[in-house]
Amino acid sequence: MEKIKIVVSIVISIYLLGCNKDSHPTSFQDIQEITSISSYQDIRWKDLRKIESQLDSNIIKTFWFNEKTVWPEKYMAYSKSLINKGKNPGLGIRQLHQQGITGKGIAIAIIDQNICLDHPEFANKIVEYYDVGCNQPSNQSSMHGPAVASLLVGDSIGTAPDAKLYFVAAPSWTQDAKYQADALNWIIAKNSSLPDNAKIRAVSISAAPSGPGTPFTRNNTDWDSAYVHAVNAGILIIDCTQNHGITAPCYYNIDDPDNVSACTPGWPGLVFTNDANRICIPTSLRTTAEEYDAGNFSYQYTGRGGLSWAEPYLVGVIALGWQVRPDISGDEMILLIRKSAYLTNSGALIIQPKAFIDSVKAFRN
Repeated sequence: MEKIKIVVSIVISIYLLGCNKDSHPTSFQDIQEITSISSYQDIRWKDLRKIESQLDSNIIKTFWFNEKTVWPEKYMAYSKSLINKGKNPGLGIRQLHQQGITGKGIAIAIIDQNICLDHPEFANKIVEYYDVGCNQPSNQSSMHGPAVASLLVGDSIGTAPDAKLYFVAAPSWTQDAKYQADALNWIIAKNSSLPDNAKIRAVSISAAPSGPGTPFTRNNTDWDSAYVHAVNAGILIIDCTQNHGITAPCYYNIDDPDNVSACTPGWPGLVFTNDANRICIPTSLRTTAEEYDAGNFSYQYTGRGGLSWAEPYLVGVIALGWQVRPDISGDEMILLIRKSAYLTNSGALIIQPKAFIDSVKAFRN
């Protein structure tokens, strides 16, 4: 039970921080000077110039910051280098892209908070955008939506930059799972109108609308019903629930991101208990797209990212597999993800995209 509480806490702490409940979202973007600092602190829109003596490269790696963070001159270049390094999905993903394995032609979907559609990371990649209840101005975005979209199809960040993305905006701040269920039902209905070679094959939802520890307090059974309907329709669902979810966090060595043996299961600075049924996905020391007002493009770096970052990463890797072998089912893809994973000395499984693709190529169904 304690592990469930920790997982859900970190999922929701990142998820809800992106909510757009205010019709005037710019106030939180005012630069504020700070006089003290601690590891893993959120320092977006903070001025750190008076606390240079409290900084070093090790603590800076732990922060949550963006391109609006004001740094002492001594650390400007280093902070920029972390943002650039954090864009790399790691674990050999970019080598697969260089081979032309980019998820090209594979249709996938995200259910998440509202976004603008023009960020350079994913502009022109969203086939269709549908809002089931966020009801935010079209020129305003959440924190969370652009982040997960970039982790899936982002040009420099995503695991599957050439996949076709359907994005359904659903509010999380209501804590009402009806909206997430409505979003999934929309995807199911959309799929019924698409030709077989263009159907949405997987859905990434960085939330836990039902199951143990869910923060959603209403209409959880609506999500359960939609989930069953989607699975019966052949759609793979990757979510953060305890009863269906298969992801766990890990973090790579940002200076050696392709070395799976240098990955550490869990979150930086926190105790983590392995679950042999889950696959560890890099969620920390990552950079994601950021946009709150249309046309104001930026990036944010998370020294300790929530489990939310795992779902789009995994769906993107599976999309790479479908580009190579579209005949393989979603359940078979998950089996190959597990079989190709790297086994740590502590018994954790860490995703190995290149080994997964090799398994996909060799698979006989």
